[in-house]
Amino acid sequence: MTDPAAEARLFDRLFVGIQKLLPTRLLSSLMFRIAQSRNPAIARLLIRWFARRYDIVMADAEFELLGSYDSFAAFFTRALKPGARSLPRDAMTMASPVDGTISQCGAIQVQQLIQAKGLIYSAADLLGDKTLADQFISGSFATIYLSPRDYHRVHMPLDGRLRQWSYVPGRLFSVNPATVRALPGVFALNERLCAIFDTDFGPMAVVLVGALFVGGLETVWTGRVTPPHRRETSPTVYQPMEPVALLRGAELGRFNFGSTVILLLPAGVARWRRECIAGATVRMGQAVADMKYKPANSH
Repeated sequence: MTDPAAEARLFDRLFVGIQKLLPTRLLSSLMFRIAQSRNPAIARLLIRWFARRYDIVMADAEFELLGSYDSFAAFFTRALKPGARSLPRDAMTMASPVDGTISQCGAIQVQQLIQAKGLIYSAADLLGDKTLADQFISGSFATIYLSPRDYHRVHMPLDGRLRQWSYVPGRLFSVNPATVRALPGVFALNERLCAIFDTDFGPMAVVLVGALFVGGLETVWTGRVTPPHRRETSPTVYQPMEPVALLRGAELGRFNFGSTVILLLPAGVARWRRECIAGATVRMGQAVADMKYKPANSH
């Protein structure tokens, strides 16, 4: 008798193998161009097909009618209507930055994060900076996967002031569950944007991970970051030219297709809610962790 689990693992490995052969940057750039098209026939066809394929619920969207969007990109990055999400009343509570599914959530073991069962990777590899990663030693993390059907804007989990942000070049593998199970270190292999905020609870990293067919990453402070999908070998680090202070719940960026957001927090400041476990669905603004102030003399 065939072992279903073994078949699943074989499928996962084959899926990863196929991706390694694909021109992922070219395909993702092409997807971006198609998504940006304002040709009415192309936009209408893509939006209607996608809405049916992924059973998109438009009740929370600012504009509920599919015909309200002049491009697939505008539809995919649609805004929520005012009041569609509420934030926790307690300022000591961290809010989910996105609608999505928790892949993993818990403690950072020294500098190691859990990717999937049996797979770990380092905060230094994720952030592209060991000194920066040292600020999160023995801290906590959450990885949240945004499926194609989810809302795709990213919001602030806590009040914060942008200290720096970096573009880390890399591959563009899918970050769906099959790839995450089969490709070690995929989040640290893919291109990504790492934003470091100073909060009342210490530093907070918000990492937007690029992926196959993710046509673009954007932030509210710099606009479009990708494409182009660059091929440098080291991160490019930026300091904001003007102060960027964002309140909890404020938009900080968006994806132009489904991907993953990873949060990093320092040691001793966050206790994840019991319901925040692998496989749990969360909505932007939902309470995900209870916070406590970081002692002034801690590092």
